[in-house]
This record gives sequence, C-alpha cells and structure tokens, in this order.
Amino acid sequence: MSGTSLDGLDIAIVHADSMRSHYCTTVPMPGDLKCAIEAIYLGQATNLRQIGELDHRIALHYAQAINQTLKAAQVSADNVSAIGSHGQTVYHQPEGPWPFTMQLGDANIVAARTGIPVAADFRRMDMAVGGQGAPLVPAFHQAMFAGCQHRAIINIGGIANITVLKPQQATLGYDTGPGNMLMNEWIEKQKGIQYDESGNWAASGRPCEPLVQELLLHRYFAANPPKSTGRELFNLTWLTPYLDQYPQLSPADIQASLLELTSRSITLSLEQQQIEAAYLCGGGCHNHALVRRLKAHNPKVSIATTQALGIDPDYVEAIAFAWLAKQRVGQEAANLPVVTGANSAVILGGLYRASANSTRK
Repeated sequence: MSGTSLDGLDIAIVHADSMRSHYCTTVPMPGDLKCAIEAIYLGQATNLRQIGELDHRIALHYAQAINQTLKAAQVSADNVSAIGSHGQTVYHQPEGPWPFTMQLGDANIVAARTGIPVAADFRRMDMAVGGQGAPLVPAFHQAMFAGCQHRAIINIGGIANITVLKPQQATLGYDTGPGNMLMNEWIEKQKGIQYDESGNWAASGRPCEPLVQELLLHRYFAANPPKSTGRELFNLTWLTPYLDQYPQLSPADIQASLLELTSRSITLSLEQQQIEAAYLCGGGCHNHALVRRLKAHNPKVSIATTQALGIDPDYVEAIAFAWLAKQRVGQEAANLPVVTGANSAVILGGLYRASANSTRK
C-alpha cells in the first residue's frame, strides 16, 4: 500500500485465515519515482507516454520491494496465495459527469516479476456501479474491529478518513479531509524535509483561528457522506490564496494552523457520530501534537491507536488490502454500498495470474 503521502510502500505478509500479520515493513519510495508522481499531483504537464512509463516504473518498484520483503521474512513465494496491490493513486475524481480514478503500478508486471497472483484495480468496479470508489477500507474495519462501543477507526494518512462502527447499525465511512498532506507539503516547501516529526514544528507555532475557520468553510466539510477527496482538492495551490490574506503569520504558525485544520475536521465527525472510543492508525498517529489536539477537542472520547485492538497502526491499510485480495480470490463482495454510495455490493478488482515463465527479480 502506497498512499498520497508518498512516504513509502507498506508491505504486510498476513495469515489468510486470521488476517493477523506475520511480517510487516515499509520500503522507502525512491526519490526520482516520488518526484515523478508528485509532478502529476502538482498538475505539471504530462502525456500518455509519461503516464505509461510511470505505470511500469511503479510496478517494477513494487515487485522488487515484495521480493526483498519475502526474502527478509523467509517466506517462499509459493506459500503466498495472492498479493493485494492498491497501486499509486495519481488522480481521483468521484464526482461530475465522468467520474474516474487512476492508480498506477501495472499488476501484470508485479505478477510476472514475483510469480504470485495479484489482485488489483479495486476501486473502479465500485465506481462502475455508482460508488465513489472510496473509502474501501471500512469493510475491513467492520470485519476486524466491530464491538459493543460506538467506535471509530481513524486513518490519518495524506487524507484522513473515518470508519464509524456502531452495534446493530450500518457501518459508515468517509474521508474527513486533509490528514498529513498539507502539513507535509508545507514543511517540505519551507524546510526541505518530508514531514514534521512528532508535530514538533507545528507545536512551536500558534494556530491562527480566523484562518482555520476560513479553511473549514470549504464545501467539502459540510457535505454529507458518501464522500471522498484527495490532493486534487486539498493542496498548496488551493491553500495559497488563504495564506496571502495573513502575511503576518510565521511558517510555524501556518503549520500549527494546518494541524488544527486536520484535528478540527476529524473532530466534526467524532461529534456528529457521537463516538465513544476512537482508534488511530496511519502515519498521523505518530504526530504527538496532533494527537494532543484531538484529545483536547474530544475530552469525552477515549483515544488510542489500533494497537489496543491488536493491529499495528502503521500497517492497518496494508493488511486491509491483503483482506481485499482474499475477498477477490474467494469471489466475495468487498465494498459497502452505504459507505461508497454504490448501487450494490460487488466483487472488487481484477486477478492477474503469474505465468509459468514468470521471473522473480
């Protein structure tokens, strides 16, 4: 699993019966590959040849990382029933007359280079039957984390998303808005580093309440689910006109304001859904400043990570796509129409089988 943060490829080897992890690791994204993907995110001019070549390059990186991980874990490819490959999202447009989503990382190449069947392209079948193609992970959350509480699973990656689990009620799930993405882009622009470790830089600044309030007026935050979003909506190009109105703010104050935007937009959902316990996962759960703000905004909500539920918070999404692969191999539906807005529950993704002449590299 590689998300919009582009911080690396999360790989989880799991037991198919219990979905418990056997071995997990993160393989860094090569710098040149990250730059090529970011160029598309930033709307730089590109063409079909560049898209096709990037599709191939990402797939080669995935296959090499998977093979290296299997070797490190001392697991034979012959013992792996399938790979669940999300691919790298480069554009997600769930609204409008021509909705589509695009993930790169050719599954044919991954299958050929690993010798393992690959389940991939999970989102487009949901969109084909009227859904947003996202979020897909709530179905896995429902299978693994449902309990007797009004419980939320909050993944804070580049985008933050929430799954709402209530006894005897339909599972809900949607993107709440920016997670780490704007904070990561801002600190990279200002300091040339990829992320704000523990949120220390944000904690050194003071959030600007008028700026935060203006950002929260964006139509996305008031929209009812099903809804999903991405870099297409929330990015520095979108943010810059707002920042221009506050020239007195220091870069650290802006970082603090972006952290506040993430915490407040998540809090809106926690309040609306009357959540009793929230379990965090994704890179944002290591942002101590963000976690402190979430706890300050939600004093009546018990907040912990998914480690309290038995799953490493860094690999929940990677394990979820292993689960989606299991569903695809078993020809079981894997979307939740109430979450994505699809007309029906459907089998997600295609299955790309390795040929007898596959070469593991």
